[in-house]
Amino acid sequence: MRWWKMLGLAGIAGVAATGVAMARAERRRRAYTPEEIRARLRERVEAAPQAGAGTGQPEGRTS
Repeated sequence: MRWWKMLGLAGIAGVAATGVAMARAERRRRAYTPEEIRARLRERVEAAPQAGAGTGQPEGRTS
């Protein structure tokens, strides 16, 4: 078998493996209930640093 055939088969296997990984991640993401998603978002917002708290301007700008 020529080397380019092996390379092609390896490429096809890589594409298939990527598709499987994406499908698995999508299935895991869709398993959350809306309440779980809201709770996780609230946790992330509370944990995020309060950058530029209410100034309306990005940090480092003085006008």
